[in-house]
Amino acid sequence: MNKEKIIILSHCILNDKSKVKKIEKDPNPDVLSFIQLLIENDIGIVQMPCPELICYGLNRWGHVKEQYDHPHYRKMCRKLFLPILDQIIEYSANNYEVVALVGIYGSPTCGIYRTCSGKWGGELGSNPDIKSTISTVTGIEESGVFMEEIQKILEENNIELKMIDFNKEDMNETIEKIKELI
Repeated sequence: MNKEKIIILSHCILNDKSKVKKIEKDPNPDVLSFIQLLIENDIGIVQMPCPELICYGLNRWGHVKEQYDHPHYRKMCRKLFLPILDQIIEYSANNYEVVALVGIYGSPTCGIYRTCSGKWGGELGSNPDIKSTISTVTGIEESGVFMEEIQKILEENNIELKMIDFNKEDMNETIEKIKELI
């Protein structure tokens, strides 16, 4: 008997309105092809909550991992994931396959293999060398804070789950990775 399939998605894949506001919108019609792939293959979708939106709201500035890497934020991330963990356990117990958890490439919270890092912080108006501060922001090969906590929770519960980054800069790669899993 074939198992039904489920995928766990970071919040902003389905709701880009939850992201940090941008001066200019960068519409990405390829997201539609990603969602169509899931629908056409009868993959159930579980949308995770957005810790950044919940903790810092819609008017937040862009952050780096170091700004989110504190005990309160980590505890909140763990708490937000527990209902998703319960769903993973319930689906698995009822002959469903959770094919993957999809994070956000480069996100300080939801990046799986790449996140945003830097010596970013403090009051912008009183920074005498803002350009130098901005120049410290870079991508690094680490997980974001939420994904680190999710990985710990999955290990604590002896759950193996494939995790991939949603990379809208290389949507073909993201789609190919999903095709391999489904």
